[in-house]
Amino acid sequence: MVRQASVNLHIAQLIYTARTEAGLTQAELARHVGTTQSVIARLEDADYQGHSLLMLQRIATALNLQVEVRFIRRRAPATRTR
Repeated sequence: MVRQASVNLHIAQLIYTARTEAGLTQAELARHVGTTQSVIARLEDADYQGHSLLMLQRIATALNLQVEVRFIRRRAPATRTR
């Protein structure tokens, strides 16, 4: 659960940062994306778990960005010694 919460927070922060760096309000980004301000607010909420690749692509396109998805091998958990 902690890992999923971390991913949600990271995605929310990426959207917020990209939007603010573009100088847009949530309402302005929503207009560019074709959605509502409340949807953008929800996507920028660290507790939101419903991010879709399609919506992330729509946001990226509106901000002249691209989405990159990568699979990264997990690090082995640290072993404890006593």
